[in-house]
Amino acid sequence: MRDTLTEDPAIPRIRPLPPALANQIAAGEVVERPASVAKELLENSLDAGARNIEVEVEEAGIRLLRVRDDGTGIHRDDLVLALARHATSKIHTIEDLQRVASLGFRGEALPSIASVARFALSSRTAGQSDGWQVRVDGGGAVEGPMPVAHGRGTTVEVRDLFYNVPARRKFLKTPRTELIHLEDVARRVALSRFDVGLRLRHDRREVLSLRPALDEAGRARRVAAVCGAAFLESALWVEYTWEGLRLSGWIGLPEAARSQADLQYLFLNGRPVRDRLLVHAVRQAYQDRVYPGRQPAYVLDLALDPELVDVNVHPTKQEARFREPRVVHDFVARHLGRTLAGPELVPAPAGHGGAEGPVRGPAAPPGEARPPVVAEVAAPYRPSAAGGAWRAPDRGDPAGTGPMGRTLGVAHGRFLLAETSAGVTVVDLQATAELLARRGLEEALAAGTPASRPLLLPVAVAVDRREAQAAEDFRETFATFGLELTRSGPESVVVRRVPAAVHDVDPDLLCRAVLAALAQGGEPGPSVAHTLGALAGTAGVVIAARASGAQIDALLRALDAIPPSERPTGLARELTRDDLARLLAGGPGTRRS
Repeated sequence: MRDTLTEDPAIPRIRPLPPALANQIAAGEVVERPASVAKELLENSLDAGARNIEVEVEEAGIRLLRVRDDGTGIHRDDLVLALARHATSKIHTIEDLQRVASLGFRGEALPSIASVARFALSSRTAGQSDGWQVRVDGGGAVEGPMPVAHGRGTTVEVRDLFYNVPARRKFLKTPRTELIHLEDVARRVALSRFDVGLRLRHDRREVLSLRPALDEAGRARRVAAVCGAAFLESALWVEYTWEGLRLSGWIGLPEAARSQADLQYLFLNGRPVRDRLLVHAVRQAYQDRVYPGRQPAYVLDLALDPELVDVNVHPTKQEARFREPRVVHDFVARHLGRTLAGPELVPAPAGHGGAEGPVRGPAAPPGEARPPVVAEVAAPYRPSAAGGAWRAPDRGDPAGTGPMGRTLGVAHGRFLLAETSAGVTVVDLQATAELLARRGLEEALAAGTPASRPLLLPVAVAVDRREAQAAEDFRETFATFGLELTRSGPESVVVRRVPAAVHDVDPDLLCRAVLAALAQGGEPGPSVAHTLGALAGTAGVVIAARASGAQIDALLRALDAIPPSERPTGLARELTRDDLARLLAGGPGTRRS
């Protein structure tokens, strides 16, 4: 009897994928943008024992990305094999996979990159007199190996990324945005391996130049170069050990929290990660200690036995799976939480860890001035309840009413109660102030250049190089919002004017928030508008917490003027007299049918 199913043309047949197509599919998992390529190549250099790495890019790595290291190199006979899928020198048995100590081990990176670019790999080991090179264009046939002049180590050159996959190339962002992502990769590598020198050049301009940091002073200088001197001055060095777990690094003080999550670096056994469990543990430690909407800054490395963690759960190895996740989470959250709640939080620019907790104020490196030591109690953030749990209006005329009702008072610094003809309205006073502040700023922007206010004295703000460059590049953009920022040095700017809608916001905070948003790669206009809107909302919350009776009335009357359809859900709720009666129906002494 014939097998008619196999002859049915409507049923697709199973066949193996061509190697070039398989490599391009794999590239979709590990090669998203030039920064993804840089990450894989830098990890290979670190695994090869490099002590100095140079990265040269053109057009943010789209036209050219070259990584040169002084590591062990690749043997001539292994160069072609290095471009084969699932070929690696880092693991050989299933037992090796259970104790992964290298950054890369899948054997997919080089063939994936070579399938979507013009690729060249050159290398020389210490035992070879000549260097050797192989080339491949877009996943085609491998050319070589051929002799080439080369020092000890390896050079990988990637040109015209995605030239043969136009559908992928069109999803790349502007060179400025791609460069920001690439810089972030370089910074994470720099903070994960202090013993390795790293140099990054873009279009022949030096972006990052870091020598190997082999002592405490050198590590402190590197953290300051990568994260900014302001972070180091307001950070604690911490080091904890317990049952095979070790957490060390720098944590920023709660009052130095930022508007963006751009200074949050987590490492697992020296591997840069964005693991959700670890991020949640750190966030829990800072809970109720930073203002809502603010982001803590930290550089933390967690070390543990490789057998207790599986890093082979994601193609880019950004996440991990712990054998005992609850133990790891509690270890991080508990120790950081205790430190942040401690009686003395002393910034320590040169980390110097002990086994039981943070070091408070270590000695300055020889020849360097000791920074000012701060020893103050860090009061955690708590919602304001000015004037006690209940504030009644202190106005003489309580008769002013509107659709939202007549103000009765404020409970717990946040909940406004207003009496209406039908019952009672409960209004979220903080959300109301935030909404009105945002709308006022939006209306001013829509009408043209918003009103601005000059500062009595210019305010100098210490920032990192990326933020200082953003202040210089987008000075005209800031001016359209009524914000005057001037770059005054390699890592400093001066604030002279601020938008009237956010004149109550600390100029230092305002400047950092706006520049951090741009340094993350956002579009200039929308990024600045969104950040100013958030700051206006923050100012509105402060105003609400301090408002007098007349000001509370004014907020309620302003809310009256906003159509109900334009108010956020949950901003206000009206309870009729029947609703109130039902709420009390089950109270003591009430007979229930």
